[in-house]
Amino acid sequence: MPTTHLAQTGFLDLINEAGPVAKFVLALLGVASIYCWAIIITKLRTLKRSANQNEKFLDVFWHGKSIDEIFGKSDKFPGSPIATVFKSGVKELKKISPKNDVDVGGPEAVENIQRALMRSCTAEVASLEKHVGWLATTASAAPFVGLFGTVWGIMNAFQNIGATGAANLAVVAPGISEALITTATGIAAAIPAVVAYNHFSGQIRKTAVEMEGFTQDFLNIIQRSAMKKGS
Repeated sequence: MPTTHLAQTGFLDLINEAGPVAKFVLALLGVASIYCWAIIITKLRTLKRSANQNEKFLDVFWHGKSIDEIFGKSDKFPGSPIATVFKSGVKELKKISPKNDVDVGGPEAVENIQRALMRSCTAEVASLEKHVGWLATTASAAPFVGLFGTVWGIMNAFQNIGATGAANLAVVAPGISEALITTATGIAAAIPAVVAYNHFSGQIRKTAVEMEGFTQDFLNIIQRSAMKKGS
């Protein structure tokens, strides 16, 4: 009869029958998992948008006739980190040479522009990495939190054996069920977190490389303009 009852016990029934410690562990893992999924969905949209707008902005940049023209169109790409970096460089350039054609003030201006570009790159990478660290934390900590619930459940099983003097299924089943459900929940929370973290890290590194490449290209354009002006 106990065997039939266990066979018909569902997941929610196991949670209801679990002890307070196991329920706390499950609640903690549940909250962490929900937060991770919120981050995953948000970052998927953000990174997809940034990749699409980066591509469109670069097309505008390389086909633009002047820096002023490109600067005027850059506001159409608010989700593009490269467009943001470009605007930071142009704003610094305008401080040095406040002319309508965004003329270059000379070779000494290149260093200031480079610093502005690098600051903007760093800020954009930091923005993309926001909350991603939580995925790594969940991926590494969730299995251990689940393991804590596992150990606690096994301890309860042994305590029930000691209290009743019997080792049948009805005595050990509650503690073992707590152990298994917390283990499964910890793994279920960790797997999507680690997969998403690795994916997002790769996408962010790719975007960072693209921004660095654009920075060098933009600086080369500024340097060539400075050399032409000085000659």
